[in-house]
Amino acid sequence: MLKHRDLHECNELFELMSHPSVFPYVRHKAKSPEEFLFMTKQLIEDEKNGLAVSRTILDDWGQVIGTISIYDVQDNAGFLGTWLGKEFQGKGYNEKAKIAFLNELFFELDFNTVFLRIRVENARSIRAAQKLPYVMSAEESHSALLDEINAGETKFRLFKIPKDLFYLVTAHQQDEEEEQAM
Repeated sequence: MLKHRDLHECNELFELMSHPSVFPYVRHKAKSPEEFLFMTKQLIEDEKNGLAVSRTILDDWGQVIGTISIYDVQDNAGFLGTWLGKEFQGKGYNEKAKIAFLNELFFELDFNTVFLRIRVENARSIRAAQKLPYVMSAEESHSALLDEINAGETKFRLFKIPKDLFYLVTAHQQDEEEEQAM
């Protein structure tokens, strides 16, 4: 489902990212495969320096379908960014990738909070975030951060995933799945 980013997948990812319904919502926009390769090299370097964590999302057959990353890492927290190629949207991959990535962040890399900064016009992503039982609004609890991310032209909604809430929800879901299997 997830793998460390590598340079061999850049052309495939660039093609997926270039789709007009995906490109506007990608954090690091590349206008050419070469620029995407350069950005990926920088992201891999940022991960080595503890500033980011990035993974490639794979479908059930191991095909590259998108990316999931955490940026602006500071004080065991950061901003989540994810995108899938158009043809892979709405098939459950986003939620599976998020759960796998959050498990890695919280329980292997010792993150405490993951923030979601979603453009106000991105209704699809806002609805998707609000459906997840471990996501909560951070607009009141982190109003200074909300003001900071909304200082520019682009306006955002702010959500967060606290480690303890993620653990409670996913542990409960796992218990229910085990009971149903019996």
